[in-house]
Amino acid sequence: MTPLRSITPAHDTLESYTLLSGHLVRRYSNRANPDYHPAGAVVTGLLRPVYVEAFASDVLGARLMGAEVALDMQHVLFGRAPYPMQYTLALSAVHDWGRAGGTSESMTLAHLDGTAMLVRRRNPEGGFELQANAGWGGRPGEGGAWGAVAGLGAEYLTSRMDMRARLEGRLQRGGFRQGAFGPDYELARFQVAGPDAVPQADAPFPDGYSAYGELILSWDAESLGVLSQRHFRLTMGAEVFNWGRVDVDGRLETQLFHRNLSVGVGGVAVGAGKPGARYLASAEARWRFLGGKLYAVGQGGTLLFPTAEGTLRPGAFASVGLGVDNAR
Repeated sequence: MTPLRSITPAHDTLESYTLLSGHLVRRYSNRANPDYHPAGAVVTGLLRPVYVEAFASDVLGARLMGAEVALDMQHVLFGRAPYPMQYTLALSAVHDWGRAGGTSESMTLAHLDGTAMLVRRRNPEGGFELQANAGWGGRPGEGGAWGAVAGLGAEYLTSRMDMRARLEGRLQRGGFRQGAFGPDYELARFQVAGPDAVPQADAPFPDGYSAYGELILSWDAESLGVLSQRHFRLTMGAEVFNWGRVDVDGRLETQLFHRNLSVGVGGVAVGAGKPGARYLASAEARWRFLGGKLYAVGQGGTLLFPTAEGTLRPGAFASVGLGVDNAR
């Protein structure tokens, strides 16, 4: 029995963070607003047959907080199993007080999810898993604001490659959408992408359906044993709506020349295919020398700055510098 399994330090940035099932918080960044630098935290706990994950985007301010509780149904019905969490029922809820990093309307979302393991093959190096999921969510206190989702998730793991993929069909009604707290949320809480220049909490969202896909691929020519060593890493999510909107975000990183050169590029496109679409891009290069502990770094990209009027002002950034670390 482990009441508290791990804590992510409060000073950590939440970058591309997903809350368990990911139907409320998916690929979220708490520092997408360049004028706001919160300290986020994640806490996970296991007390079989219950698994809990909770997070706060800002431990010092009244902002985005949420949790998901997953129940191991196989454990409940048949006792402890050799492979836990193969059949789960989970409930998640997330609330944004909107009182730090600028003031915005509060918003609460909740979601119920069920998952079932379809295929599980294990070997000494890893293995393969295929999982089915389905769920329903809504906005408490808002009648008619709900959505449903069903899909598949897969993971393939070897000593040198870790690949995770997800494909889902989604239904949206009454302004609710899955993954509302996503990569663009820290900007959308002030002004959504699209022709409606209003905060996300007040923005209409058309009734319809969508297809969502996500791929996370890590590969290393030697071994995945050391977290910071990845010759290649790609993470990407995309959602296509039947009424013409497309949302895409992703990041590609690679290590070259005996890991002395690291290059990363990333981007976000929200509302592509519609008026008022939002595009952001960034890049970073890091060259290590003198045994790898000293490095030179260059960064650049585009930004959007929230204003007092509730609009977003475009901008850009570029920086160069030197640093030292011992984490390779």
